[in-house]
Amino acid sequence: MADIRAGLAAVRERVDAACAAAGRAPDEVGLLLATKTQPAARIAEAVAAGARLIGENRVQELAEKDAELTALADGRPFERHFIGHLQSNKVNQVLRYVSCVQSVDGVELAGRLQRRLEALDRTLDVLVQVNTSGEQSKFGVAAADAVAVVGEVARRDRLRVRGLMTVGLQSPDEAAVRASYRALRELRDRAADAMGTGLPVLSMGMSGDLEAAVAEGATLVRIGSAVFGARPRTA
Repeated sequence: MADIRAGLAAVRERVDAACAAAGRAPDEVGLLLATKTQPAARIAEAVAAGARLIGENRVQELAEKDAELTALADGRPFERHFIGHLQSNKVNQVLRYVSCVQSVDGVELAGRLQRRLEALDRTLDVLVQVNTSGEQSKFGVAAADAVAVVGEVARRDRLRVRGLMTVGLQSPDEAAVRASYRALRELRDRAADAMGTGLPVLSMGMSGDLEAAVAEGATLVRIGSAVFGARPRTA
């Protein structure tokens, strides 16, 4: 557990330093641990070290880890978000485990979530995922459509739109990376103005570029390798 505890502390120091540089309060930015391919035991160690928010990319991993993680957490509180691409046929399963879906990437998925939540008599926090970099390999609504999609998703009364999410541009050009994060903040502001309500969450930034994301207004950074080390290889 010592390596995870040290990793968490180092990331928090980086976030606090980035907040100071941007003139922001450290408590404005939270940490989500991205736990793709990490075993339940490692995630439980992070929970024991103080992590309270974890994110999974795959519904199958959520299901496979659930019982063991709950047992190993030994009553310590933690919350799970879904941060990967969500197929419509996986909606029923994912809702068993998460309090927020950060990757709502269209009106069709929003409608599927709404119908299932009506049946369950539940509500759900969601973020609208936007492809701010324009890369074809990434999911998310196009930036040009984002404000309209946020408005359409917000019309579903079982979905509480809390903000926007993006996967930043993969580039050594820091200015370009920052521009992709700035675009999300600007879209969030436009959507909030159009709706007449707050959208407090900007989920953006990862281990390699969290400073750029914080500088552009991130309120939640998704951290994996900086805490857990290199991701285990899969067959």
